[in-house]
Amino acid sequence: MFHTMNIAGLDRDLPICKVTDDLYIAGFVIFGDQELTVACAKALLEKAPEYDYIITAEAKGIPLAHEMARQTGAKKYFLARKAPKLYMSGVFSVSVKSITTAKEQTLYLDTADAALMKGKKILLVDDVISTGESLHALEALVEKAGGIIAGRMAILAEGEAQERPDLIYLEKLPLFNPDGTVKG
Repeated sequence: MFHTMNIAGLDRDLPICKVTDDLYIAGFVIFGDQELTVACAKALLEKAPEYDYIITAEAKGIPLAHEMARQTGAKKYFLARKAPKLYMSGVFSVSVKSITTAKEQTLYLDTADAALMKGKKILLVDDVISTGESLHALEALVEKAGGIIAGRMAILAEGEAQERPDLIYLEKLPLFNPDGTVKG
């Protein structure tokens, strides 16, 4: 089963995937889809508030944040990682549970990046926002670093995220029943 939708002017067939016995989602992955990544970055930048830096969570938001930075000529964007890396100068973390992750995960930010964020306007970006838990973790990391939340953006808003007045997104992504019909 697939859900066909137009995103940033491009048609894509998204596979419908089981989350629970009565909840299915359309799988949206921009990895490897350079055409869609470029188009989505351009469309989001047209709606973006003023900001100094972009941050995203590992991993599916990376191509989007990279392309948004490339299109604007930004030399730097930030990445909240799922595990600390040896090359990080230091880390702080926030735990999160998302709809597409089976267990709780922790996001880590390098303290060197945190120092650059202090007092700066930070734009949070991701591919899909559903429960908002990953977004909440990004917000906590930015605030802990002393950054100012400039805005929250996603390519797609799923479920309750569609009703958030603080979220800027390109398209609504429905939730599905086991038979592939859209949940009402």
